[in-house]
Amino acid sequence: MKFRKATKADVPFIVQMLADDALGAQRENYQDPIPKEYLNAFEKINRDSNQELIVVEGENRNVLGTLQLSFITYLTYQGGTRAQIEAVRIRKDQRGKGLGKKMFQWAIERARQKNAHVLQLTTDKKRPKAISFYEDLGFKATHEGMKLHFNT
Repeated sequence: MKFRKATKADVPFIVQMLADDALGAQRENYQDPIPKEYLNAFEKINRDSNQELIVVEGENRNVLGTLQLSFITYLTYQGGTRAQIEAVRIRKDQRGKGLGKKMFQWAIERARQKNAHVLQLTTDKKRPKAISFYEDLGFKATHEGMKLHFNT
């Protein structure tokens, strides 16, 4: 198993994983060829040194999972850096094999390497299994998240 920075060639596999659950199916548009919006977003992420779009490769160099780490520097915490983990997905046939835990262990270590003082995440309240998984990893629900969606 290898963790590496995603490439443009990985984007279809990533989008397929993002779309492969009940919530993702409502908001993603996986098709072949992949819509240009995803490729445009990939290019922006790839150029931003504070973003790390990561894939996990299996023995045959196939993509097994993905996650995105964002590093946010701000004035509070004496100019601290906060790491945000998002879009953690595992290919359906790889779920339940411990890969998610390994991915989070990798992300925790990466956040430490970048001197982040906290690693945070958001999760949909409709994902009770995910919430339990995060709690088992030591994450605490310390804040109430809120969103303001814009029509696009």
